[in-house]
Amino acid sequence: MAVSTRLATATLLTLLTATTAMAETSASGTVCGGDLAGFLQGVKAEAVAAGASAAAADTALANAEIDQKVLSRDRAQGIFKQTFIEFSTRTVSKARIEQGKQKLQQYGEVFRRAEQEYGVAPGVIAAFWAMETDFGAIQGDFNTRNALVTLAHDCRRPELFRPQLLALIKMVEHGDLDPQTNTGAWAGEIGQVQMLPKDIIAFGVDGDGDGHVRLKTSSPDAIMTAAKFIQHLGYKRGEPWLQEVTLPENLPWEKTGFDAGMKAGDWFKLGVTPRDGNTKFSELEGELLLPQGRKGPAFLAYPNFGIYLEWNKSFIYTTSAAYLATRLSGAEAYLKGEPEQGLNDVQMKELQTKLKAKGYEVGEIDGILGGGTRDAVQKEQQKRGLPADGWPTPALLSAL
Repeated sequence: MAVSTRLATATLLTLLTATTAMAETSASGTVCGGDLAGFLQGVKAEAVAAGASAAAADTALANAEIDQKVLSRDRAQGIFKQTFIEFSTRTVSKARIEQGKQKLQQYGEVFRRAEQEYGVAPGVIAAFWAMETDFGAIQGDFNTRNALVTLAHDCRRPELFRPQLLALIKMVEHGDLDPQTNTGAWAGEIGQVQMLPKDIIAFGVDGDGDGHVRLKTSSPDAIMTAAKFIQHLGYKRGEPWLQEVTLPENLPWEKTGFDAGMKAGDWFKLGVTPRDGNTKFSELEGELLLPQGRKGPAFLAYPNFGIYLEWNKSFIYTTSAAYLATRLSGAEAYLKGEPEQGLNDVQMKELQTKLKAKGYEVGEIDGILGGGTRDAVQKEQQKRGLPADGWPTPALLSAL
């Protein structure tokens, strides 16, 4: 071990020991809380021990402060209660599709390079770009350094954010970020595709050749970095991600949704029909997604759909993002159908309460139709001899 590294490690241990009385330790064993100055000294020592220069750490942490607005956002994150049709109609608008196609043309050479090097279809990258920041127009106005200091110092999830703060110091050392002026999302995401510092360090690509990775100001950097990150999430070159389909009257509805083990070809044999007529991926796994039940929009999700769930866990968000990517790649607007009436917020919470009382794992009683609630609804529908499409209706609620 080099002398400088031994000294830095010793300094780290000394500082952490000195602040133990004032600081706390989270459930994960991460030091958090306590006096802010002592906390920042510990962060600096850890960064230096990991190879950063003391000067970079000083520059990155100078004038850092706790942002109470960040804590407020963290304690009261927005609850996602729109239906798929409501959310996708708003986010996959005609104007956004037109702007997306213009961006695909404007940065055509960059998108071609991204696809050649990482295998990711241009429409997939452009859709994330659109959904995250409206092509860079809305990137957030929270000071990134202060947001990460706040969340790393706070003892709710320090194990997630302290590494991001250390990565930010590396970005400062590389000259890729000004800690005093850089702004972004409240949780520390940066730039036109909203990525955290640790991921930018790992997957950042200098798309414009200026020697830096600056996702906030450089669209080529954002496009290339997003492509590399999406490849890392498991995207397979040349394969589809989402395909709209039409349905026959009768299907094994209990096999719809995730993890049924069906191939796309199995669904085709049962009468599920791709609107674009393309059945050449019949050997791939295909999950039949019915965001608003069997009478609403219907999609086959292929293995590449998994990258959307890695990016964002919200089913409605991810399905809308994947749908936007198909539109930017030439698909038609989906058929809305005539979905059965769903539940309002009060009814959804009542449903979740009843399902939980029956022993189902629905998570929090929050009024959100998440994966656990959908799964419970589907199982209860099947028990009652109803089409098990996972869409809760007033009739099902009354029957419970």
